[in-house]
Amino acid sequence: MSENTIETIIRPADVDDENSWRFLFAAYNAFYRASVAEPVVASTWKRILDPQSDVKALVAERGGEVIGFANYLFHASTWSDRPNCYLEDLFVDPAARGGGAARKLIEGVEDAARARNAFRIYWHTQEYNAPARSLYDTITPRSSFIVYRKPL
Repeated sequence: MSENTIETIIRPADVDDENSWRFLFAAYNAFYRASVAEPVVASTWKRILDPQSDVKALVAERGGEVIGFANYLFHASTWSDRPNCYLEDLFVDPAARGGGAARKLIEGVEDAARARNAFRIYWHTQEYNAPARSLYDTITPRSSFIVYRKPL
């Protein structure tokens, strides 16, 4: 059976996924030329596992191996009484790309947002991330908003 014929399963991250999630999260941050301090990574993982937290994660599993993840969170909005769903991080192991895992992860986040009666789901990526943008452009039109960030 070829890799592309093995079913990709999307499911909530669980305690057994920590090592895989950490490995992929580190690869994700390396791609974006970012660094997240270990205490923050540990805190994020703890929040993902906390059922009371609005920070969640889905994993993509293929052949019993975690090959990707989507970290997302819910937050209040001033434009609706319903929450927004922010898809903050999405990554699929480069060796496992091309099998639809990223699209399935986004669809999984959409399902979670619908279950929470969210107002909308949104995400962003770097301009140079052409492979991701080519997928995102098939899912929804690009926003006209420009993001400004100022570290505090």
